[in-house]
Amino acid sequence: MPERSSSDSSSSTTPTPSRASSPLPFSLHSASSSETESNSPLLGLGRYTSPGESRWIWRNLGSSSPRRRKRDGRRWRTFKGILRRIVRHPLFPRQPLTIILALLVFTVFAISLTLILLYVLNPDKEALPWRAYCTIPPTTSVPPHYRDTLPYPYINSLPKVMPPSFPPDDLDALPPAGLFLAVFSMDSSLERRMLIRTTWAAHPRSRNGAGEGDGGMGTSRTVVRFVLGQPRKGWERRIQSEMEMYNDMIILPCSENMNSGKSHAYFTWAASNAWVPPVYFNTTHPIPEFSYSNQYTPAPRLAPHDPYFAWKDSALGHPRPWVRPDYVAKVDDDAFVMLAELEARMRLELYATGQRPYGMPYISPDSPSFRVEASKMEPPTSAPANTSTSLMVEQEMPRDGSVNDPLVYWGYLVKEQFMAGELYGLSWSLVDWVSKDPGIKGLTRGAEDKQTAKWMGLHPRAAEIRWSSDHCWIYDHPRSGTVYSHGFLFPSEVSRVKKSVLAFLDKVSRNSSTGTTVVTSSTLLSLSHSSVSAFGTRYQQPLQEMDLAHSVEALVEGSNMSELQEGKSMNPERAWHTREGRITRYENKRVGGTVVVHFIKKHMWFLETALAFLEGDNFSEAELESLDADESRLNVSLASVWTDSSVFKPINASAAL
Repeated sequence: MPERSSSDSSSSTTPTPSRASSPLPFSLHSASSSETESNSPLLGLGRYTSPGESRWIWRNLGSSSPRRRKRDGRRWRTFKGILRRIVRHPLFPRQPLTIILALLVFTVFAISLTLILLYVLNPDKEALPWRAYCTIPPTTSVPPHYRDTLPYPYINSLPKVMPPSFPPDDLDALPPAGLFLAVFSMDSSLERRMLIRTTWAAHPRSRNGAGEGDGGMGTSRTVVRFVLGQPRKGWERRIQSEMEMYNDMIILPCSENMNSGKSHAYFTWAASNAWVPPVYFNTTHPIPEFSYSNQYTPAPRLAPHDPYFAWKDSALGHPRPWVRPDYVAKVDDDAFVMLAELEARMRLELYATGQRPYGMPYISPDSPSFRVEASKMEPPTSAPANTSTSLMVEQEMPRDGSVNDPLVYWGYLVKEQFMAGELYGLSWSLVDWVSKDPGIKGLTRGAEDKQTAKWMGLHPRAAEIRWSSDHCWIYDHPRSGTVYSHGFLFPSEVSRVKKSVLAFLDKVSRNSSTGTTVVTSSTLLSLSHSSVSAFGTRYQQPLQEMDLAHSVEALVEGSNMSELQEGKSMNPERAWHTREGRITRYENKRVGGTVVVHFIKKHMWFLETALAFLEGDNFSEAELESLDADESRLNVSLASVWTDSSVFKPINASAAL
């Protein structure tokens, strides 16, 4: 506040004559006396005769200028005038019926506007060409930041070298991968946890594979646990009782959330507390040595759905110590996982090298053969021109021995940007880095799957991380109606899809002048066709009256039951009789089919999925009849050959002696 002058101070001490109060204040520009035009900033506000008005102006000091108050008052009067004209308009509804009609019109307009905005903002507007994904699957690749972005949807001209078929013949020659799989749940989801415990977490067909399976050897190092945030007050006792009964729950030191740091808290916890069983048996391929191979802890208390070999080892009285997992993964509790399928794919990625396809044996970077293989690899196409991949590795190579550790980011790659949150996994070296890097701690809020992809881009060896994606065998439940949805999928149907799609793409390429496939709406429609579901349409079963077994069979992609329609010659009994058994559907292989079914929002949907993948006979009635007929024909043929004297002569025993 500026200092006052001597004249101001003298005048302030001079007594002013008293006068009667006036009902109206003086104007700022009135020529009353020289005192009102003093340099004092307080007197510059004007003179007031009413104490109430004086208090009012003190309350409004600094709030708004008179000009602004006039402008606000003018706007308010203008708004009231416009509103008054609207209300007085002849078309404005005044009767009850017209008011109701007007409200209905407004409601329709609001709903239409909302739907339009949802459509414009929705990135998934068309069904995805899942048939093309299953025909030409992507192989192990370098991160999107270091390569040219593939066209989306993934429809290119046919590659010169097709990806290898899955599974390779030497899959079981490789030691099983250690997988720590966390199911993200919450305190109130007890029913869903019980469904998982009694189905895919423990069922032999989930852990062993199709047919006879492998007796659980592949998933002997796969552990399933439920991860929750801090339970609410009313749920603490129930959660504690559930933990003591099943011993398969982890409570993170954070509040329950979806996109506010729960994933980072889980990976941080796993870096110190995640353990899996060791390799219990010998395999043809030796067990590789990684930087974390020597870390171990005493065998913990087992959960009911832990691997059979872990329970067998525990029964001996001196169980072997548990070791660090090769992968730490997370899955949502609205997903159904086939553990043998998941472990098989992650096992192949564990022993792959560089940018080569899965199934290739792991080669240590210290060995001479690795240098030979590395010299054959081309550097990433989008890497800086003045920096080679080898130089980048030399500059950023860690010195703790983890350079030998595989760097794998596995899941369903969405639009070349991130692995979808229903299930993705990180190799151990990446988990350890995520838990320790200080820069990651500031990137924990937001869509958790997108944040995880950002973490991978910040890794000091980001160019070496293998973004391994599976677009064919991860999909949404047939009833969900999303762009990622189609019928339950088995290898036999995918073989038929491959044959038809390759013929279709070859025909289109030959008709094209450039020799490449033209992506049109009709092409997308044919490549996204499903015999079960359609995008944006609520699922309707083929026939009105169907029992549970028939309705589940109708959800299988390409099955006769899914293609039934009213008025067709084939009836449900015939379609059921000619269905494929599990052996035929898996083409006499243990694995090679669906890994994850996601978006299971109802318990009934979950049970349908369990019946489709965990139950069912190895052979259908028609297949058994065919086997019996083949066996009968074989017996008749052998009998005729045996009795044909021109081919076989009776043996004279005495002559032979």
